[in-house]
Amino acid sequence: GAKRLIEFLRKCDFTSNIPAYPSIGIGAVELSLIEMMQGYSMFPGRGFNAKPMYITRIEDRNGNVLATFTPHRKEVISDVTAYSVIKMMQGVMTNGTGAGICGYDVPGDMEIAGKTGTTNDNADAWYMGYTPQLLAGAWVGCDDRFIRNEGAGGFGGAAARPIWEAFFAKVYADKTLGIDRSARFVKPAQLENEIN
Repeated sequence: GAKRLIEFLRKCDFTSNIPAYPSIGIGAVELSLIEMMQGYSMFPGRGFNAKPMYITRIEDRNGNVLATFTPHRKEVISDVTAYSVIKMMQGVMTNGTGAGICGYDVPGDMEIAGKTGTTNDNADAWYMGYTPQLLAGAWVGCDDRFIRNEGAGGFGGAAARPIWEAFFAKVYADKTLGIDRSARFVKPAQLENEIN
């Protein structure tokens, strides 16, 4: 099973060295924040994985576009699978480790899905969250695993999620960005049964 998971991650263009241990199925592998975002992009991307980009265009001082770059996208899972995972991750926001987001300035009527994560001894705290239009991630930790987030506040829901929420609150408050808070995840037409 671990080898098949690694094959899938390679299909998603992950480049990190991932050992074929069964525990990687529950997240026991070190990945960078950018690779985590690339992996999660398949869910709001309706099955299409997109490699994050730092630069989308280069302009000269007069505003003339010298070069443009478009993201590399490819289908890695079905639209139905992506939507099923979205529905599960929306449960994280309402009843799981992501609950409590309403205490921030993030609009309560928008559709949000997300996942917290914490490594052994609270060395790393993660939060990956997305809406139909925007994906963002937060990581709290240190490259030296000797340094860790001690106590109850060191897990993903307490250490990383508030950073993500503060970012999203600013994004949704800025009307110039064109982010639609009423956007909804699109249910695939071929999905026969309603997901609870």
